[in-house]
Amino acid sequence: MTYRGTRLGLALGIILASSTSSFAVTEISWWHAMTGANNEVVETLSKEFNASQSDYKVVPVFKGTYPETLNAGIAAFRAKQAPDIMQVFDAGTGVMMGAEGAIKPVADILSMGGAKFDKSLYLPGIVSYYSKPDGTMLSFPYNSSSPILYYNKDIFKKAGLDENNPPKTWPEVWEAAKKIKTSGAAKCGFTSTWLTWIHTENFAAWNNLSFGTNENGIAGNDVELKINAPIFVKHFQELADLAKDGTFRYGGRTSEAKQLFISGECGIFTESSGGLGDVVKSGMNYGTGELPYEPEAQGAPQNTIPGGASLWVFAGKSDEQYKGVAAFFNFLSKTDIQARLHQVSGYLPVTLAAYEETKKSGFYDKNPAREIPIKQMLGKAPTENSKGVRLVNLPQVRDIENEEYENMLAGKQTAQQALDNAVKRGNAAIKQALGQ
Repeated sequence: MTYRGTRLGLALGIILASSTSSFAVTEISWWHAMTGANNEVVETLSKEFNASQSDYKVVPVFKGTYPETLNAGIAAFRAKQAPDIMQVFDAGTGVMMGAEGAIKPVADILSMGGAKFDKSLYLPGIVSYYSKPDGTMLSFPYNSSSPILYYNKDIFKKAGLDENNPPKTWPEVWEAAKKIKTSGAAKCGFTSTWLTWIHTENFAAWNNLSFGTNENGIAGNDVELKINAPIFVKHFQELADLAKDGTFRYGGRTSEAKQLFISGECGIFTESSGGLGDVVKSGMNYGTGELPYEPEAQGAPQNTIPGGASLWVFAGKSDEQYKGVAAFFNFLSKTDIQARLHQVSGYLPVTLAAYEETKKSGFYDKNPAREIPIKQMLGKAPTENSKGVRLVNLPQVRDIENEEYENMLAGKQTAQQALDNAVKRGNAAIKQALGQ
């Protein structure tokens, strides 16, 4: 090649390299735990964001259940291969808050993208749960939920129950479940996902009972569990008694029991409001109601506490990646996106504007069930018992509770023994996690 030809080739190479870099798209990795209908929502939102601009590409990656996703993220951070965004379930909030050097507060991320963070735009009960005491929001509340009651209207009819009147208290649930089982309308009367989040943490908040000292960990890390109080023991002994003849069926520690309800095996079901998408998709003739409360509890029902998950951003990323994350979070905050996400999935609208927009559209008039979880969270001002549960090692404490509940349901111990053990082991685990 001639000298002139060499110079021309170099010039072309420089032009091509510069044009390629000018069109380079910054990839934003998003690890999540969504399955079924909710996974479809994740994929759709990512595609819509990617199509809305040409600078960034969000790449969603399914990493397993909520606990599996959290563990994968921790391992990836230690290996210096953390994703940009990770969906962390409510129980992991205390874990992430304790790892300040590992995360970048979402309030800072939004400001990097040119948007000022204004917490007054968000549902108060949700934003406070994911914020520091000074009000700085640490993570983006993507899919907040509240536990509600679902029931199969056809099974209710067969059992001679009023299909337009769901049970409102736990004694009413037990009676309806027994009737479903004895009438042969279904193999089992009642099942539930998440015995920890629904029947322990939300049972405490909804009935205005203490889950633990220091406002359940909101006011300080040094927490002693209070879940072996007589009212908790009564509730779990009733569940254990119903399990003996199959009136109550245990599905698993997280959301496995959903299949028992969707398949028609069980007639009544307590689950996250975010499970609504799969119930609708099943084509079942279903009804919904508020989470049942304990009539013996003073002031019940109080308010439920958020479940679901929020999006955390890892530290150590480039400014360009953070700008991409900010653009994505601003996209997710849009009123039309939030309203649709709420209406399709059953999760709560994160912004007040999305809630008002949904109300104004008449959506709740046609779908009153979709407003149940919002009313449960916003109905009463939270007390020191109902602001939430924040332990430095809540996933570990839940594992301990689950082990004890499973032994109880297998007939190996009473509810009193199970809850006494859970408190003793849980308290020891909290102290160990705090280095005490």
